[in-house]
Amino acid sequence: MALTPLACVLLLLSMQCYISTLAVMLRTTNGKPWVNEFESIELSCMIESITTSNPRIEWKKIKNGEPSYVYFEKEIAGDLEKRAKIREPATLVILNATRSDTADYRCEVTAPSDQKSFDEILISLVVRVKPVVPRCSVPKSVPVGKPAELHCVEDEGYPKSQYQWFRNKEEIPEDPKTSPKFLNSTYTLNGEMGTLKFSAVRKDDAGAYYCRARNEAGFSECGPQLMEVYDINIAGIILGVVVVVTVLLCITVGIFCAYKRGYFTSQKQTGNNYKPPAKGDGVDYVRTEDEGDFRHKSSFVI
Repeated sequence: MALTPLACVLLLLSMQCYISTLAVMLRTTNGKPWVNEFESIELSCMIESITTSNPRIEWKKIKNGEPSYVYFEKEIAGDLEKRAKIREPATLVILNATRSDTADYRCEVTAPSDQKSFDEILISLVVRVKPVVPRCSVPKSVPVGKPAELHCVEDEGYPKSQYQWFRNKEEIPEDPKTSPKFLNSTYTLNGEMGTLKFSAVRKDDAGAYYCRARNEAGFSECGPQLMEVYDINIAGIILGVVVVVTVLLCITVGIFCAYKRGYFTSQKQTGNNYKPPAKGDGVDYVRTEDEGDFRHKSSFVI
């Protein structure tokens, strides 16, 4: 006897319900949860259907492709030991999340008495970390018309920080044309890298600058640093160069004149260095009592 279409549908539904009652099935309320560092988070693993009275429940942490046990043989294991617990029947609660807990977590339930004896769900957890105080670099003084670069760096925040720059407590827009106060400024602001670059500073660019690092977990700021913008004194620079050249020229001429006059000879003749003239062949000189009076001895031969 052929079954009517309605009977076929009812048969299929009844078979599906029968199979479902003999299969373990899991569900989660949030497959991609997030939590701020040092707060608590639940990784929900809910058993929708099961007939086995004492199923085996396991949790594994998967980081960089490597799995490790988090809950095994009814004990918390690994780096979550003393920081997590199981909420019946299979939900994992992390009590004090840290940045190292960012990973994929897999809930596995094995039910030997069920026709479909195994099921699993994967949950991706993100632990957000508030930025620390960024390292800011601001030049102390820049001449008018010259370029200048300001830098802001922060490496601890997760997700990666975005950066904002402020001058005199007023936020600097990414596009200077959007604000009358910065309309004539020639800068480029990179919110991802934290750089503020002036192609040619103006007197109005002087002020106290500070940077803010921000992400979903919060923000941190560095202290304000003063950047001075000064005019270049061209006349003063030229005068200074002329003075230096003149001084160097005078020193050179003085040294040359002194050398010509013999002030730089290495040795001077003194009485101690006197040497008597060499004796001629066969001539012997004798000094008399009168200074400078010499006479020949009798041995002198012509």
